[in-house]
Amino acid sequence: MMPKSAVPLDVLRRFAPGTPLRDAVELILRQGTGALIVVGFGDDIESVSSGGFRLDAAPFTAQRIAELAKMDGGIVVDDESGIISAANVHFIPDPTIRTDETGTRFRTAERLALQTGRPVLAVSEEGRRFAVVYTGGDRFPLQNPTSLLTEANQRLQSLERLRRQMDEAEERLTRYEIDDVVLLRDAVIVIQRAALILRLLSDLETLAVELGDEASLIRIQASDLVAGVELLTELVNYDYQRRRPRKGSSVYARLNELDNEDLYHTQTVATALGLTPLDESVHPRGARALAGVPRLPASVRSALIHRFGTLQRLLDAPVDQLSEVEGVGAVRAGQVRTHLDRLDEVRLASDLED
Repeated sequence: MMPKSAVPLDVLRRFAPGTPLRDAVELILRQGTGALIVVGFGDDIESVSSGGFRLDAAPFTAQRIAELAKMDGGIVVDDESGIISAANVHFIPDPTIRTDETGTRFRTAERLALQTGRPVLAVSEEGRRFAVVYTGGDRFPLQNPTSLLTEANQRLQSLERLRRQMDEAEERLTRYEIDDVVLLRDAVIVIQRAALILRLLSDLETLAVELGDEASLIRIQASDLVAGVELLTELVNYDYQRRRPRKGSSVYARLNELDNEDLYHTQTVATALGLTPLDESVHPRGARALAGVPRLPASVRSALIHRFGTLQRLLDAPVDQLSEVEGVGAVRAGQVRTHLDRLDEVRLASDLED
């Protein structure tokens, strides 16, 4: 079975609560008739169909689908154009296609999905009633909205916990940077926490698509929790790479190659990013620190980093040296100096709290 994050989102949207297909599923489950529904119509479906009857562009409604499901055969629908193409169809997919399903309806559904590439829905009619959508070579069960909301709220709690851990790791990194005692491990941990947040956000978005119209609050909460995470990841990576990352390159291309389990291993993340050995003492360029200066153009930030090279040199630079950098000037130099001084004040305040 594919992870939910691998299920095509357009398929999830078609079966989200409130859609005609999902309403039809709920009706069929309640009436206990079971169903086999192919989503899409064309020559590929005709080639595996026998018997039944064609419908002359019958309008698609959940009630009509539920009534047609009372017949023995399957149903062909084109939900995008809003019509029912055929009903009471006997589907005959290639019997040599391997399937791990046991029931006849579900075996047929899986083979149809594999042979045609169309989404196929199978609804059970006996025992524990459930519905499964097959897409490509994989399957995913349809959960009721209450279960989906419970799962989404659990993911939100995990997201909130990871965000708190990332913020703490970033604050710790800032203190170490100002004291000039940073190890690569400290930077990698920030990136690792951020990567876990973004991976969890991707899973949460899949759940939101499954929830359909009921997901608006989930999306708002998730958006608040991940604000600034992508930029932070890029800045930390830029600060600690031995060579400046090429323009247009992204840390995410390498992080996306790691599976969920790998992201929980700091050494694996560090190796993927080229930030090793973890216990090496390092000096940041200062990109993350300068990103906090209000309205400082990116070109000016780059010029400052090029001129001073490390955050420690920036922290030690007087206003007159800062103002000599192209694009800075006296006013901006004062703003940069004020911001860098505040960083040291934050460290002192944190030390007092400890």
